[in-house]
Amino acid sequence: MVSKKVVVTNGDGLHLRPAGVLCKEAVKFTSKIHFIFGEKICNAKSVLSVVSASVKKGDEIEVICDGADEEAALAYLVKLIEDKFDIE
Repeated sequence: MVSKKVVVTNGDGLHLRPAGVLCKEAVKFTSKIHFIFGEKICNAKSVLSVVSASVKKGDEIEVICDGADEEAALAYLVKLIEDKFDIE
């Protein structure tokens, strides 16, 4: 299991569009992928779970990956978040 904290910097946080991008990319990996925000543990492969976390711009989340491709998944998803989901 690997994890890393990252700040969400895109304009509206994890609203529906970036949540969809995150989930679309997360499902490409075989590892289990979650993130922690406050007291919530969210499945990064579920749009409903991601949106329900109500992550806003400037919030810090901890991305957690566990599985065969965990290192690649973590690096890719952290970069995706840092790059504002390539939608801004």
